Amino acid sequence: MKRAIRYLRFSQLGQSNGSIERQEMYTDQWLQFNKVELVDSFIDRGKSAKTFDRPDFIKLQAFIVKYYKNVDYLLVDQLDRFSRDAGEAMNMVKMLQKRYSIQVVSVTEGITFDYDTPGSFFRAGLQLLLAEEDNINRSIKIRGGLYTARAKEGRYIATSAPFGYIKEGERKDRRLIINESEAKIVKFIYDSYLLDVPLYLIKKNANELGFKKKGNTAIERVLSNPVYAGMLNVQAYKEYPGGLFPAIHEAIIDMSTWQMVQSKMKKPEKTRTIIDENIPLRGLLKCHCGVPLTGAPSRGKSGKYFYYYKCNSSKHNNISAIKAHNQFQNVCELMSLPEKRIREIKDGCNNSIEVEMNANKQRVQEKKLELESVQEKMFSVEEKWIKNEIAKETYDRWYATYNGTIQNLKQTIERLNTDQSNVFLILENNLNLLTDMHYVYNKSNTLQKRDFINMVFDSNLYYQEGIYRTPTMRSVFTHNTALMKEKGCLIYEKKRDDLAIIPFSGVAENRTRVQTSN
Repeated sequence: MKRAIRYLRFSQLGQSNGSIERQEMYTDQWLQFNKVELVDSFIDRGKSAKTFDRPDFIKLQAFIVKYYKNVDYLLVDQLDRFSRDAGEAMNMVKMLQKRYSIQVVSVTEGITFDYDTPGSFFRAGLQLLLAEEDNINRSIKIRGGLYTARAKEGRYIATSAPFGYIKEGERKDRRLIINESEAKIVKFIYDSYLLDVPLYLIKKNANELGFKKKGNTAIERVLSNPVYAGMLNVQAYKEYPGGLFPAIHEAIIDMSTWQMVQSKMKKPEKTRTIIDENIPLRGLLKCHCGVPLTGAPSRGKSGKYFYYYKCNSSKHNNISAIKAHNQFQNVCELMSLPEKRIREIKDGCNNSIEVEMNANKQRVQEKKLELESVQEKMFSVEEKWIKNEIAKETYDRWYATYNGTIQNLKQTIERLNTDQSNVFLILENNLNLLTDMHYVYNKSNTLQKRDFINMVFDSNLYYQEGIYRTPTMRSVFTHNTALMKEKGCLIYEKKRDDLAIIPFSGVAENRTRVQTSN
């Protein structure tokens, strides 16, 4: 008596188990009619037929390798249950017969695949090609629908909402709504990245604030996701272009901030710098050759440790950290602003804040009118449901949509209504600190010191021949640069006409210099 194993499958977990029951019934009938003994069954539920990488199909293959001498047939309901990739399926079917003498049988299509019989081979191949064509057509329809939803309608249709949002509404009315507590963490991540905070510190601080995403690249995924800027990244479809398209959900990050982050992320990844309060300039201050200086302690004869900034190239900078820090303290002292300049800055900031507050008031009025309109629509839906003019399912769908919009508008109004009067107080109390930059720098922690230096010198702070040098410096702090040079603290060459300040390529400075004639 011949023996068989069978393979059953359906592709969507949402389908009824009746699909499996039907396949079992047809294969049982074939077994009974042909007087073949069933050895074992293998069932994959909710698995696609695009590849053979399915749990029970893998078990089936292992079973065949071990017990193929006791198996004559592999039964399937239809060949598309077996696979929708015609080429891959034909190779698999041929291999089963040639290597293990097992024939594949499609019971409802009446095909017993026999590689040595041309008619059988043609019929099986035709069925697999038809299944693959159906799969391609289905894929085209799905991709077309996805393109329309994303590019033309601006809908976010992934299964789960990204961190910072929740999903509300049903079907086409489903959209992303800002989760205010998570949105604050997203803003913190973007702000920290633009301030050159190392990624490992951003992740640590974000986790402490409640960032829930796991993985080594979780922060990078947040930083690169256009959803936070109110955009969707859409793949091209046929003749329709791909790229970024406006979405209907509210953005957490403004577009300019997102674009700045993308530009910064395209730059070569910097070597990870460990923050040490004894050498805050490590990896930040550069040698005259352009290489960031490392920093480490050196043990003296007395056993005491002294810190140094050093270039990896021999005979280049090897600076005492104490000397470098004292020089920079003098730079900070000379960067302090006169009271007249502070008053000018205050006046300008006050005017800007007033303009923004007035704009917020206008937006609040617009949002309130929008809120009233949506509330009226929800009251209308409730009234129709009470009068039995609409079904409960319709009421639930529209209620969820309107309620989500109402909550979002209320949160926006609350955010725009936040009392900004404390901003004036903060401005008044803190701007005066600019008259003593020495004090500000010393009161800052290591990370804040690094942020301050990057901001003031735009990551262009060098050290050469015992003095700091820079081609870029915030104009507000340049009023005493002549005095800085005179005291041997800092040389500021705005026009970059001192070639020694800007390094040639590489450590060896081996770029060809331009020859000039006298």
